Amino acid sequence: MTIRWSVGVEAEGDRIFSHDEVVELADAVAPHGGIATGIGTNRYGAQVVVVAETRDEAIERGAATFSDAVRTAGLPEFPIVRVEAMSEDEDGDA
Repeated sequence: MTIRWSVGVEAEGDRIFSHDEVVELADAVAPHGGIATGIGTNRYGAQVVVVAETRDEAIERGAATFSDAVRTAGLPEFPIVRVEAMSEDEDGDA
């Protein structure tokens, strides 16, 4: 059974990210129900919504969506340092 997952992904680099860069990332994840973070820090991140059967599949899809959005936004592709997923069922329990 496929369900919706909220997947958070962060990458860390060697420089500070500007408002405009994070806005570009936000625009790139918006079609995926996403938001972006990282203004004024050395990390940029996003929360996106994916449909998957398992947490592992959701993490894989979320990370791929994030990587695509990073390229679309023109950001440098720094290493991913955090990935987490919460299903819609878990979110309802919170």
